[in-house]
Amino acid sequence: MQPYDMDMLALVHDVARLMRLRFDQFARTFGMTRAQGLIIKHLKHQPGMTQNELACLCEVEPITVARLIDRLEANGFVERRLDPSDRRIRRLHLLPAAEPILVEIERYRASIRDELAVGVEKVDWEITNQVLLHMKNKLVAENAKSRPHAAAGE
Repeated sequence: MQPYDMDMLALVHDVARLMRLRFDQFARTFGMTRAQGLIIKHLKHQPGMTQNELACLCEVEPITVARLIDRLEANGFVERRLDPSDRRIRRLHLLPAAEPILVEIERYRASIRDELAVGVEKVDWEITNQVLLHMKNKLVAENAKSRPHAAAGE
């Protein structure tokens, strides 16, 4: 079998699906969903995002994000704040109660990375990362070209 004979795209899809299933189980231990964990993670790195921006990142409809934010807000993890330059826009910010969950998410990420890396040479891990990053960058660039510009206020 030649290296390109294996269906790498199907394999990447399968690995991603299995990792999502595993994270679903982890998130349930905190009474959360994977989507809520993803939102918290995004807001940690990009505080002040709008619901529409999050919806694009999470690849769901804005109404879905609104419901997820409602639950996170009710649990004291997130708050909506008025945008100082446009009061029609609400910006999302994490509250201190989200910090322990973020710590656990990082622990989880480190543990699964370490578990999956067992038996893989460091150079192979690095090459795999480079190849996947190359694929991601190509797809992101392609999507940016074909995507319509966001509406005002998004």
